[in-house]
Amino acid sequence: MKCKSSIAALLITVFCLPEAAYPWGVRAHSVIDHTAVNMLPEDGPVFLKKYADYIAGSASIPDSWRGASEPFSKIEEDPNHGWFREQFAFMKVVPRSRYEFVLELYRERLRIEKTDPENARLMNVRWTGTLPYAAAEVYGHLVADMHILRRERVAGRDTAFLEQTCAFYVAWMGHYIGDGAQPLHDTIHHDGWQGPDPSGYTRDPKIHGRFESNYVDAIALTEQDIAPRIGQPGHLQGDVFDLILTHLDEAGSNVETIYKLDKRGAFANIHDQEAREMVYSRTAAGARMLRDLVYRAWLESALPPAMGKPNPVDVNNQLYNSETGSAPASRSPEIIK
Repeated sequence: MKCKSSIAALLITVFCLPEAAYPWGVRAHSVIDHTAVNMLPEDGPVFLKKYADYIAGSASIPDSWRGASEPFSKIEEDPNHGWFREQFAFMKVVPRSRYEFVLELYRERLRIEKTDPENARLMNVRWTGTLPYAAAEVYGHLVADMHILRRERVAGRDTAFLEQTCAFYVAWMGHYIGDGAQPLHDTIHHDGWQGPDPSGYTRDPKIHGRFESNYVDAIALTEQDIAPRIGQPGHLQGDVFDLILTHLDEAGSNVETIYKLDKRGAFANIHDQEAREMVYSRTAAGARMLRDLVYRAWLESALPPAMGKPNPVDVNNQLYNSETGSAPASRSPEIIK
């Protein structure tokens, strides 16, 4: 498996799709994933390292699920690439259920549709995003597959196909974590400044591509640029969904800085140190979070599968919601090393 040939093939696939607004471009997603896998500790799922090129080469595949030519796929997938907190600021607590989140948005839409019809029009997942749910859901796929892989190893059976399935889940989850590390995926200002603009920021939607694709390619981002910034594994304590939300909020705190950089033309200058630092810090944050989640998934997969987790679709679950047919997700088990 050659990383360069995989990436070249993916470039052809991705950029021939209609409606090409592709987050972090191919280069940044590839660098984030490759770095994350190579930085896994020795007591982690080190088998993934032999699939590092495959994972990096698959890093942008979730964008290929967003073509209008595949409408069912696009309808489901589009919201998974953003998280526009300003749009649902009325929520004091983010639901631990994708379906409860949708219901809360719909109720708010009904509440304001007469008094604020323009805002009501945007009160749906297309304009709020569902990124943390997508990331947490694929994390669950990864843990489940790692459970099976461990069991098959104990039984002395070949696990090559299971290893490659895990590798694809890493690429899949890595895409969302990488998107979330890009500040313009965490704001209503993702494609130009929205609403009042006292600072005179651009309303040009191309700011998104100027930062995440054009500039990243212009400075030729590499794994060597960000690997020294990753540090030791963390994010092993606390709830996975909460950690993902924090990851998105931290990235979102950089939105206005990106607009300031763009306003002074920083993304037209490959020697601009502040612009480079924004790319390095954001891609490093994505790689760090992905490395930590993959490592944590491996440690969690060593626990009994149902340990401390009530069945969310059990009608006797105290939090069962008949509107969604399930209870919200329980909190992650504690990881003790």
